[in-house]
Amino acid sequence: MRFFPMIPLLLSLLQPSSLAAGEPMTGEAFDRYTLGRTLFYGFDGRTYGVERYLSGRRVLWSFLDGRCQTGHWYEDTGQICFIYEDRSDPQCWSFSLEAGGLVAQFENDPQATELYEVEDLDEDMLCYGPDVGV
Repeated sequence: MRFFPMIPLLLSLLQPSSLAAGEPMTGEAFDRYTLGRTLFYGFDGRTYGVERYLSGRRVLWSFLDGRCQTGHWYEDTGQICFIYEDRSDPQCWSFSLEAGGLVAQFENDPQATELYEVEDLDEDMLCYGPDVGV
């Protein structure tokens, strides 16, 4: 039996989405790619932050300082917008899937911050408890 010709087809079905590289992601494609994952993001050659994507479009974000913020995301006019517990104004990004992973452009502005998915760092997302003291 020959099953080898089917392998590329099966692998293509396992891809997170059928988007062309650089094409903006819809909310559905973004959810399909991120759900259940923890992704580290880089900026300007350094690790910037980490986000865990939970069910119901909920997220947990950290700037890698041990303080984590809960939030949620939604799609709005072609962008993925996040609202976190410590701020009520949405943070909107356009996401695209490139060869190395996700690329996020803040407010779809080429002059603004661009984050990119960092390859697997073999690190855990650390969230410490609330600050306590006297």
